[in-house]
Amino acid sequence: MASSRFAPDRGLSFRMGLTLFLNGLVYVVLVLAIWYVLGGSTAGVLLALLVSVGIFFFQWYASDSLAMRSIGGRVVSEQEAPQLHLMVDRLCQLADMPKPRVAYSNSAVPNAFATGRSPNHSVVCVTRGLLETLEPKEVEAVLAHELSHVAHRDVTVMTVAGVTGVVAGLMMRSAFYAPRSRNNNGVPLQLLFVLVGALVYALSFFLIRVLSRYRELAADRAAALLTGAPSTLGSALTKLSSETARIPAQDLRASSAANHLAFIPAINGKDVRQLFSTHPSLEARLEQLARISADLSRPS
Repeated sequence: MASSRFAPDRGLSFRMGLTLFLNGLVYVVLVLAIWYVLGGSTAGVLLALLVSVGIFFFQWYASDSLAMRSIGGRVVSEQEAPQLHLMVDRLCQLADMPKPRVAYSNSAVPNAFATGRSPNHSVVCVTRGLLETLEPKEVEAVLAHELSHVAHRDVTVMTVAGVTGVVAGLMMRSAFYAPRSRNNNGVPLQLLFVLVGALVYALSFFLIRVLSRYRELAADRAAALLTGAPSTLGSALTKLSSETARIPAQDLRASSAANHLAFIPAINGKDVRQLFSTHPSLEARLEQLARISADLSRPS
């Protein structure tokens, strides 16, 4: 975690480390499977390694521009958004962390996200829908949540963790273009590619979703403790979830590419994707904030 005054979270650090370790094991299995399926071909293993490194550096280095493009965001100056900059300035001083670039999206979907390869190369973005839905104190609570992600270097961790799944997905797609042939045991190579790729992708997907849901709870906790106002963050969550449920499905789909980075996912409660959400349920987030509020109100 970067040096800041955000409350340390050993649970988050442990889960990040465990997820990266388990994803590493799954990745080793994937590489060995590629080697086996290709009949002990070292070239195939080297290609998988090169592809993995390329995917990581591309997603890690371009994470901010990719996310901004997906939601139609643009960096705004202090003259264009003085109140927004003032909030970010105050929170960064409170957290003792570098100030990220500040961005704005004209999207009606109420949301916010933060991304970037490091605290010194990051951006925090809010949408028009969020600013129209929330009170200034609630906007500040949401920004504190997003800045926590920056301080914990969540983007780097999630990028590393996601490489295995991306390579597995490419492995499955390659089966459709591979020449029809069989391995030494007579099994079609296309079938082996699909089966191994699907299994590895499913394992990686599960590990990342578990970590992603916990990191959202960790960011809620860090923001609540930094601002000392867990009820304000809870109010923002409730308002945004209610407002998102009224947004047309086509508008939500247009913003869903940045779901893994967003404050709340751009889906409604009736959507089957909720089962595979990158975020915990609203109830779980509000319950945690209620516990924090009760802890803060107790006399020391």
